Amino acid sequence: MKKFTEVKELIASLEADADKFYNKGNSAAGTRVRKGMQDLKNLAQAIRLEVQESKNKES
Repeated sequence: MKKFTEVKELIASLEADADKFYNKGNSAAGTRVRKGMQDLKNLAQAIRLEVQESKNKES
């Protein structure tokens, strides 16, 4: 559950930069959003592996 909380916190932290990029055209904010999305992808993959491992242990 800890990693799921990290996902929510990461998304919340990117919200301001996403607003700056999409609504104000700030390209530096877009770079930060892209990096954050990559971090999100990696975290999501770690969660997927954790869930799969847990499921396999139960079987």
